[in-house]
Amino acid sequence: MSLDFALFDADHHYYEPEDAFTRHLPAGFAKRTMQWATIDGRERLLVAGRINRFIPNPHFDPVARPGSLDAYFRGKQAGDDIREAFGALEPIHPGYRDRSARLAMLDAQGIEACFMFPTLGVGMEEALVADVEAAHVAFHAFNEWLLDDWGFDRDGRILAAPYLTLLDPVRALAEVEWVIERGARVVVMRAGPIMDPQGARSPGDAAHDAVWARLAEAGVVVAYHSGESGYYRYLADWGEHLSLEAFRNPPFPVVTVGDRPIYDTVAALICHGVLTRHPSLRVATIESGSDWVPSLRRKLAKSYAQTPSAYGHDPVEQLQRSVWVSPYYEDDLHAVRDAIGVERIIFGSDYPHAEGLEVPSSFVDDLAGFSATEIRRVMRDNGRELVGLAG
Repeated sequence: MSLDFALFDADHHYYEPEDAFTRHLPAGFAKRTMQWATIDGRERLLVAGRINRFIPNPHFDPVARPGSLDAYFRGKQAGDDIREAFGALEPIHPGYRDRSARLAMLDAQGIEACFMFPTLGVGMEEALVADVEAAHVAFHAFNEWLLDDWGFDRDGRILAAPYLTLLDPVRALAEVEWVIERGARVVVMRAGPIMDPQGARSPGDAAHDAVWARLAEAGVVVAYHSGESGYYRYLADWGEHLSLEAFRNPPFPVVTVGDRPIYDTVAALICHGVLTRHPSLRVATIESGSDWVPSLRRKLAKSYAQTPSAYGHDPVEQLQRSVWVSPYYEDDLHAVRDAIGVERIIFGSDYPHAEGLEVPSSFVDDLAGFSATEIRRVMRDNGRELVGLAG
């Protein structure tokens, strides 16, 4: 299907250079945060002093071709040997690391504006939760690099999301102020409870209200992007072998906890009162699929019918008012439309990742049965409205 309008793509990525975490890292923090080391003749990324395996190839050169896992994620290709499913790797394209080259790419793809997210960065927090100070130092250094190389919003086209961790509420609020002062329109976080050495907390804990209030006041979108959520800790009771390496997970984790982090996080934002206390807060779920949305809506509706006094406001209305969802292209898109409304669906291509789309605009081919007005909403207008772009 051809489109006669420019797109808003809610899920684009860069591939971090080797100094993304280290360029602005204060002296004395390398061993507690990120450093590169040669081990057995191979350069490895160490996080908190341990080899980090979230991304098997953290140098990203060569890197997988965009969309190379399309058939695999549509269930049309077996992937017992995931390396074979990836196919041949290719040299990294300048547009994956250079902002000017990426703008030219967006022009060629017919994309007017996009959210830009980390690739490596969304998998780092879990390795740092035992050292709260180091985690905040590491992600602030990362955000300084991001501001250098991409900017948070230089022209309304590439809206790069600084990473926010809530481990220390005071430090988190300071980071929020720092990124707002520098033009951020979206921040990225990991789904799941806040895990610090003092114990787990919900994002709905009152300790975080100042952060939510400031983000809501500034109109900054809170994007929960899939990554290393820490949920593998829950599999140990089942005797499951745990792997923290992307794409190398046995079936049990995929089937049981694949969408639990985002389901639980959105449920916590509603059930623990965040979206009641901060009704103008805008939340986007990115690269977390949408199959969880109808189930969450049903359970919220039942819970509200049983104990309405537990909610400050109808939880289904909160979901439909405050949460935008970027579905996987292989999801049941009609089901998510029925559950949350077409006005809250935002298209994301996950470009240039292997599990995304080779041609971002081809997402429209999975919108069969959507009207022309609905397609324009999903592919452009909803994203622009979410972030407050005019026109």
